[in-house]
Amino acid sequence: MAEHESRPALVQPSLLQGFPAKAPEKGPPLAAVDPVARIVLESPLPHLDRPFDYSVPAELEGVALPGVRVKVKFNGQELSGYITERRQTSEAGQELSTLHKVVSPVPVLTPAVHALAAAVASRYAGTLSDVLRTAIPPRVAKVEKEAQAGTSPEPVSTSGVGPDVGPGVGAGPEWSAYSNGPAFLHHLAGGGAPKAVLTALQGYGRHGWPAMLAAAVAAVRSSGRGAVVVVPDYRDLDRVEAALAAVLPEGDVARLTADDGQTPRYRNFLRLLRGEAGVAVGTRSAAYAPVANLGLVVCWDDGDDLHIDQRAPYAHSREVLLLRSEQEGAACLLASHTRSTELQRLVDLRWAVAVEAPRTVVRSTVPRVVNTADSFEQERDPLARIARLPGAAWRAAKAGLERGPVLVQVARAGYAPSLVCETCREPARCNACQGPLAMAGGSAMPACRWCSTPAPQWRCSHCTGTRLRRGATGVIRTAEELGRAFPGHAVVTSSGEHVKAGVPDAPALVVATVGAEPVADGGYAACLLLDGSSLLRRENLRAGEDTVRRWFNAAALVRPAREGGLVVVTADDTTATGALVRWDAPGYASRELELRKELQLPPAVRVASVTGPRADVGHFSDALDAFLGQSGQPKLRSVGPAPLAMSGSQPAGPAREDGPAAEDGTAAEDRDVRTLYFIPYAEAANATQAMRAVKAANAAKRVAGPVQLRLDGVDVL
Repeated sequence: MAEHESRPALVQPSLLQGFPAKAPEKGPPLAAVDPVARIVLESPLPHLDRPFDYSVPAELEGVALPGVRVKVKFNGQELSGYITERRQTSEAGQELSTLHKVVSPVPVLTPAVHALAAAVASRYAGTLSDVLRTAIPPRVAKVEKEAQAGTSPEPVSTSGVGPDVGPGVGAGPEWSAYSNGPAFLHHLAGGGAPKAVLTALQGYGRHGWPAMLAAAVAAVRSSGRGAVVVVPDYRDLDRVEAALAAVLPEGDVARLTADDGQTPRYRNFLRLLRGEAGVAVGTRSAAYAPVANLGLVVCWDDGDDLHIDQRAPYAHSREVLLLRSEQEGAACLLASHTRSTELQRLVDLRWAVAVEAPRTVVRSTVPRVVNTADSFEQERDPLARIARLPGAAWRAAKAGLERGPVLVQVARAGYAPSLVCETCREPARCNACQGPLAMAGGSAMPACRWCSTPAPQWRCSHCTGTRLRRGATGVIRTAEELGRAFPGHAVVTSSGEHVKAGVPDAPALVVATVGAEPVADGGYAACLLLDGSSLLRRENLRAGEDTVRRWFNAAALVRPAREGGLVVVTADDTTATGALVRWDAPGYASRELELRKELQLPPAVRVASVTGPRADVGHFSDALDAFLGQSGQPKLRSVGPAPLAMSGSQPAGPAREDGPAAEDGTAAEDRDVRTLYFIPYAEAANATQAMRAVKAANAAKRVAGPVQLRLDGVDVL
C-alpha cells in the first residue's frame, strides 16, 4: 500500500460530490435523456469509495449504459470505472465533468453483482473497487469482437435435464441414502430455495461428492433457474465440471478460474452474461458470476483456506455465497466431508438443515479406522507411540498393496523440513533469530529457515542438549523409506508443484502431503495418516478442526470397510482422532463450537485484526474508539497491540516483513503489531461501518499511515 504516498495530493472530498446536469459553456452537447452518469472508480483509496457524477455527451448517449466500463478524468488523472446508473439530475450544485470515454459497450457490471459487491465490501470493511476487481475479469477486446461478429445462440433449454430430479421423482442413488436429501432435491426441482449443509461420505467413484453436487445443480436447472458452484482448486474443479457434463446439456456449463488464463475466463464470463450458459463453476471469483435467474449457490469444502481471497478485503467464498443467496432468494448448499464450526453455527441457528447419512449407512460406506495410540494398539505394540510407522500401519500397507493402491498422507513437503532436540523434543531454534532449524538434505548441516545461518554448534535453550533429531520427515524422505520397506512396488509422490489429480487402480504406494492426495477411481485399499500429532500441535485456534478436515478428506478416498478399506492414523488419542474413528464430523464441530461460545472466540463472535506499525495501529484504534463513542455505540473488546509472531511469512498488506530482521536493530516503535477486536454479531454492522469510516478519514486527511484491516481472518488466531 505504499502507492498511497506516491499519488499527488487530492482535492478536498467535499468538492468531489458531482456537479449539476447542465452543459458547460464550452463543450460538447449533452445527452437528451438522463444526461448524468453515476460512476464508481477503480481506486484503492478508501475515501474515494463512493459514486461520482459525470455528464454524458450526446455522442456517447447510446453506449454509456449502466454496467459498462468507462474512463474519466479525475483530479488531472485518467481513471477507470463503471457506470452504475443514468440519471436526469445530480444533487451537487456545481458543473459536472464530462465522461471521457466508454471503453467497452458490454455491460459487465449487472445490478445483482453490483449489489453483491457492495454487500461484501460492507461486511469486510473494504472498498467496492477491491471487490469488483475480483468479481469482473479483465477485458479482452478480441473476445468481445468475436462475440459481436458471431450470433449469440439461444439460451440452453432446461427442460428435463438430469436424471431423477424432477418433481415427484426419486432423488437418485447419490442423495437417497441421506436424511433430508431427497426432500432437498425435490424442493429445488419445484422452484424452492432451501438451505442445506451436506456432510458427504464418499470422495471417489460415481456416488462421490461431485456426482451429488451435479444432481443438485440438475435439479435446479430442471426448474429453469441457474446455479453457481465454487470449489477450492483446479483438481476439484475438473471433477465437478466432468460430473456436470454428464447430467447437463452441452454448453450449459461455464468454467471460471484464473488458472485458465484471461481469454478463456472472459469468454465464459460473457457466455454467462448473455445467457448462453446457465451454470457457473469455478474457484473464488465464480461466486460473483453473472448467472441470470439464480436458483442455487454451492460451496464445496468451505474449510479450505483457498476459499479466502489473498487480496483486500480478503473475502471468503462461503460468506459471499451466503450473502448472494439472501439477496437473490436462491437456494444454498454448503457441502464437505466434515463440518466447519461456521456451518455448525448455521445448523444450530436453524438457518440451514443438516443433510447427513444415518449411522447404519455410515458404517456400510466408510472404511474402518484404527488409531495406533489407543489402549488396544498400545498393548499390542508398546513402541507404536514413538514409531513413525507403527506395526499396525506397516501391516495395513502390506495387506493393502495386495488389493490396490495405498495412500500415505504426510504433514510436510521436502526431505527433513524441521528439527527438534533429541533430549526434550522441543523445536530447535536458531541462536541468532530464533527461527526454526532445518536440514536441506540427508547429511546437510542444520541451518535456519529464516536467516540461513548455519548452526554447527547448536545448543538447546531448554535442556542445554546438543543433539538434534528430525521432528518431521518430508514427503520425499518418506517415499524413500517406504520404497525400501516395500521393494518391488511403485512409489508415487504428490506435493508442492507436482500435485497429481489421479492415480490408476494398480497397486502402488502414493505418498502425498495434506491436501494433495490424488483420487483413485476405484478407491484406495488403505490409507496411512502419518504425522497426526504434529498437525494437531500447530499454534493455531483451528489446528484441530483443520486436521480433522484433512483426515476426513483423505479417508473419504478409501474403499468401504466391507471391501477391506482400512485407515490407520498415527496421532495421540484426542477428541480429533476419536471423531475420525467414530466418523462423527458433525459431533466434533458441535463440540468445538460450544467451546468457542464459552470462550467468546470465532465463529461465536466476529473478529477484526488491525496490523501495521505501532503508531499507525494506535492511531486507528483511538480513532475507532472515538467514532464509536460519538455515535453512542459500545466500545469493542480488544486484545493488543502485540508484536507479530515470527513466522516465515508476514500477512499481505502494509505490514512489512520485519520478522527476524527486527532482532537486528529495528526500533520497537517501527515493528509491526496487531490488535484484535472481538465483535458480537448484533454489533457487527455498526462496527464494520465505523471501521470503513475511520479508514476513509485517515486516508483523506493523511494523519497516519495505512494499516491492514481484516475481518474474520481464520489465520490470525
